[in-house]
Amino acid sequence: MRGRVGSSSVRTAKGSVRLPPAPQTEGTPARAGQPIRAMSVLPARRRSVTLHTADGLALQGTLAVPLDRPPVGTILCLHPLPTHGGSLDSHLLRKADWRLPALAGLAVVRLNTRGTCGSQGVFDRGESEKWDLAAGLDLVEAENLPAPWLVGWSFGSELVLLHGADDPGVTGAILVSPPLRRAGDEALAAWAASGTPLVALIPECDDYLQPPAARVRFGRVPQAELVAVGGARHLWVGEASVRRVLGEIVTRVAPGVTLPLPTVWLPTMGKERG
Repeated sequence: MRGRVGSSSVRTAKGSVRLPPAPQTEGTPARAGQPIRAMSVLPARRRSVTLHTADGLALQGTLAVPLDRPPVGTILCLHPLPTHGGSLDSHLLRKADWRLPALAGLAVVRLNTRGTCGSQGVFDRGESEKWDLAAGLDLVEAENLPAPWLVGWSFGSELVLLHGADDPGVTGAILVSPPLRRAGDEALAAWAASGTPLVALIPECDDYLQPPAARVRFGRVPQAELVAVGGARHLWVGEASVRRVLGEIVTRVAPGVTLPLPTVWLPTMGKERG
């Protein structure tokens, strides 16, 4: 095991503590025959979890799995920069949790990295966060979840690049708006050596890394697949952008699922599409 996993509590030098559930936006349960909108929550089995890192911290997390069938794949989601408001509740990750268990049969794990919301510890600019990523993979292993892919958005993509290449349990990784600021050529070389599938979703109008520069940077990773998304921006605001990102995730993690993903909720569609 990379760290230690618990469902609700952690033992520290000061005694046993229980983390409260992570703050989350409340959505609206989807109704049959109604459009899937920004705040629609599709059925799944969801619960809060506490993740224990190897360096002794407790982190807030969530787990969502399909309601009525085993998951066909897993995504471990890493959020944008917490010093700029990023958390497991960032909208792309929240919508992955709300939609993908039902629409694609995926298990969705999210976590708040150290110092974010109610997670213990302090922000460490991507260094000690390696233990947070490891704790997420421990949870995947403890829950016997299949074929985990890492999904990192912005700062989360840096954590994936810096700390995910050498873990044999990782099936692949999807980088959403990678800025490539903390993660440099050494991290890219590690991914190249690993041979692990790597997908980078690059918005045409990104604030940090746009497709022409991304092609040069990721050119050193032979297996990297670069997806340039016309008109998209770093934050992927709007349903069209959200659906594009979720569709790209499903294409890799659950290739047997028919695309595009539905825009209207029908309770039988999950079984039919998975």
